[in-house]
Amino acid sequence: MTRAPTPIAFALMALAFLIVGFAQSWSLALTIFNYCLIAAIMALGLNIQWGYAGLFNVGLMGFAALGGLAVVLVAMPPVTDAWQAGGGDLLVAVVLGLATIAGAILARHLLPPGRTRKIAVGVIIIGGFFLARAWYLPATQAIASVNPAHTGYLGGLGLPVLLGWIVGALLAAGAAWLIGRITLGLRSDYLAIATLGIAEILLAIIKYEDWLTRGVKNVNGLPRPVPFEVELQQAAWVQEWSLRLGASAQDMAVLTVKLCYAGLALAVLMILLWFAQTALNSPWGRMMRAIRDNETAAGAMGKNVTGRHLQVFVLGSAIVGLAGAMLVTMDGQFTPGSYVPLRFTFLIWVMVIVGGSGNNYGAILGGVLIWFLWVEAEPVGAWLIAAATSGLAPDHALRVHLIEGAAHMRVVVMGLVLLLTLRFRPRGLLPERIARSA
Repeated sequence: MTRAPTPIAFALMALAFLIVGFAQSWSLALTIFNYCLIAAIMALGLNIQWGYAGLFNVGLMGFAALGGLAVVLVAMPPVTDAWQAGGGDLLVAVVLGLATIAGAILARHLLPPGRTRKIAVGVIIIGGFFLARAWYLPATQAIASVNPAHTGYLGGLGLPVLLGWIVGALLAAGAAWLIGRITLGLRSDYLAIATLGIAEILLAIIKYEDWLTRGVKNVNGLPRPVPFEVELQQAAWVQEWSLRLGASAQDMAVLTVKLCYAGLALAVLMILLWFAQTALNSPWGRMMRAIRDNETAAGAMGKNVTGRHLQVFVLGSAIVGLAGAMLVTMDGQFTPGSYVPLRFTFLIWVMVIVGGSGNNYGAILGGVLIWFLWVEAEPVGAWLIAAATSGLAPDHALRVHLIEGAAHMRVVVMGLVLLLTLRFRPRGLLPERIARSA
């Protein structure tokens, strides 16, 4: 159940967006609002992992990138020439790789423990690797050489882009299950190192396998779940509203598209919040908090601590993957080089810490607040510096230096907000509240 500070906090954030709309532009306010919603979804995913179970996951960008990759694989049209050039050989390489894994597992189960089993498993793995590689390398080179300026990859399935959001969540959940089977059970600091390293591996694969995502050349022109601005400009109702409001048809079309994205993102966030709150207030949620607070005691009472950690790790990663899919859909492009683990993972952690770990409303508030400050810190900082140095000559060295450094204001603001929160509100702006029975 929410308390009075919760609606007040969200009302203040709404006021901040209204100020941006009136002072700067409504288009900018809607753009910031849309990205804040996606940031809130990512923060909600992390809060499920850290706030519910105390899992220190630093590999968030890897799961977000998998969500973006899913949109490319699902929604982009297939590149026929690339499939003809090397698609068949690539499928053979994949089959050989899977057969190698299956053969190694089978040999390990069928052969008795000892030197013979080790040699057999090693021969299968090494032989299968080189055999698959013999098909893989020529296939990927042939695919990458097909019109590399525009394609150079296999493309996708040409399915609706909203399906890519679901696949993005499932792909991130599958990767989280595999990673969790390996890493969960480690101490929190080892888990952080492991998730960061695995995220870097995932990002490296996505970035340098051109046949899959065009690598650093990026994938542009992703399909959209909303109409294009050019189409809306021709609509009679858009032209009618533009005349009533005294705006151009182009501006009305842009605002309409951004409102459609906002509606989609807000609907997803509300659904996820309902599920998260229901889970948190259920016996499962109380069990997760008990495991978080004292794993030893929970384990002594028969709770499968590692199994429950795996559940929450998969759920949180799926939400982050969904947010990653929504982000590339809104951007209209997939840019593997833009996923910087330490930079953006740090931001998401700040969102959860400032908002209130363990409180879903707090995580959402933190996501909206921190991304809002991250975007507005630079222009507001530049305005404040210009006002403070208005008495100096326009070409004065100090004035020029300070204005040029306004771009770094966002880093200063993030550090200041985090410092003040940890000093005065160590449990966050909306701290976790646990109902206690009388």
